Amino acid sequence: MARLGILHETRYAYGRPVGFGAHRLLIRPRDSHAIRIVEASLQTSLPGDTRWTYDAAGNCVCWFTPRGQADSLTITSRLVIDRFPAPLTTLRVDDPHTASPIVYAREDRAVLNPFIIPATEDEDRVLPRWLRGHMERPDEPAIDFLLRLNRAIHDQFDYLAREAAGVQSPVETIAVGSGTCRDFAWLMVEALRRLGYAAVFATGYIYSPGGGARGAGATHAWCEVFLPDLGWTEFDPTNGLAESPDLIRVAATRTPGEARPVSGTIIGDPGEAHLSVRVEVSRLDPISAAA
Repeated sequence: MARLGILHETRYAYGRPVGFGAHRLLIRPRDSHAIRIVEASLQTSLPGDTRWTYDAAGNCVCWFTPRGQADSLTITSRLVIDRFPAPLTTLRVDDPHTASPIVYAREDRAVLNPFIIPATEDEDRVLPRWLRGHMERPDEPAIDFLLRLNRAIHDQFDYLAREAAGVQSPVETIAVGSGTCRDFAWLMVEALRRLGYAAVFATGYIYSPGGGARGAGATHAWCEVFLPDLGWTEFDPTNGLAESPDLIRVAATRTPGEARPVSGTIIGDPGEAHLSVRVEVSRLDPISAAA
């Protein structure tokens, strides 16, 4: 178990004062066997109304509606969590559920269907052609195939940080050969869906004690795949990680557009608008953190 402190600060600056509509915040993990919330606080530069709820996927959502007008808005989330490791278990090679393409029980498929259906267009079948180069044996255990694909994306594509919002389509990522963590996660999600896997786009934070992890210092994104007997399993193609305790999930969604950490509306003409985000994840001593 590791105790971690997380600071996530989002600041909007505008050229002139504006009013604010509701803002949707995905900033807090849900308590689970993998993550326990020890402390949580939310500070905003403006007063407003706050309401916590869960979305259709079970993600913890905060709705914040600032009051008044201002030329800036700062939202600061501070967390102290306990992260419990869950080492990846290798499935038996003779288990029929391990072969790719994957086979789900009827009861599971009824729930998983929305996450099996691809969400992007690929009229030229770019993804199937790209996948063929990574399908060595149809009877290969699914976990081995997923680990290879995870590593292949890490090795094949160049990581380029991009401040602009949005996510490249998987076809575009293959074409340009580069992207950010969210581009690589989305590529893996959509590629696996075309093979019949249930996969979701996961977002949150990554703990990088040495500072060498790609995506550290910002929100991070990866892919989660549902496997029989293992359940939802994390694969981070940006760093070549699988079920790493350094990954701290805040939300998992069908598409990246549903996973934006902070989104909302403003009222009026802002003139120039600037967004800055700061994320810090540090290891804490349990005794000092509780003091």
